[in-house]
Amino acid sequence: MLITGGNKGLGFEAARRLGELGWTIFLGSRDEERGRAAAAKLTDNGANAVMVPLDVTSDDSVKDAVRLVREHTDRLDVLINNAGAPGRIIAPADATADEIHSVYDTNVYGPVRVTHAFLPLLQAADNPRVVMVSSAVGAFSVVTDPEQRASKMHELAYSSSKAALNMITVRYAQALPEIKFNLVTPGEVANHKFAATDMNNHTGQLTVTEGTDPIVKLAMLDADGPTGIFIDRLGPVAW
Repeated sequence: MLITGGNKGLGFEAARRLGELGWTIFLGSRDEERGRAAAAKLTDNGANAVMVPLDVTSDDSVKDAVRLVREHTDRLDVLINNAGAPGRIIAPADATADEIHSVYDTNVYGPVRVTHAFLPLLQAADNPRVVMVSSAVGAFSVVTDPEQRASKMHELAYSSSKAALNMITVRYAQALPEIKFNLVTPGEVANHKFAATDMNNHTGQLTVTEGTDPIVKLAMLDADGPTGIFIDRLGPVAW
């Protein structure tokens, strides 16, 4: 199992929980020092963890990550595309293409780079699963609901990048039915709650463990599980 952005937050907590369940964790981290420390912490707790230097915005870094993972295995059962960038909350009138591009490079092109590069290893697995960590703000149902905070968060980059990730994931699911491609948001949309992470300065009402509930659930899907769905820890999220 490979988790991008696995050195902290949701990525690390998902790695911790899944490592405790016996999974070998390939812990992707852009910061090698933090990645080594995170992998060591997992190992100290009894997990089998391998730190993988991985910058999802770099083609060369992703290629090197594939080579490293191939040194340990000939297949990849689960890929969790967790690495993400919040961007800055810039008013739409002031947003530039460069600002949006920098967020898309991590949140949209990153999962495409990683998924494309690891596709042969995924296809070699018996029941391959890809979990995309999205956000409630990528759902039109949420940002158009005046009761949701996201409807009043006037920015372009982050919300549109997650909406794009949602569409990309559905298209992968349709085109590659032998692999389960699914999406999560680490919150409770119906209750207007989200998980506390570095990205939101730990202002969320849910713990990081609660936020990883849907990630763990989709990573553990059996062969009869669904594909092309978007869920939070309570159930389906409307697009």
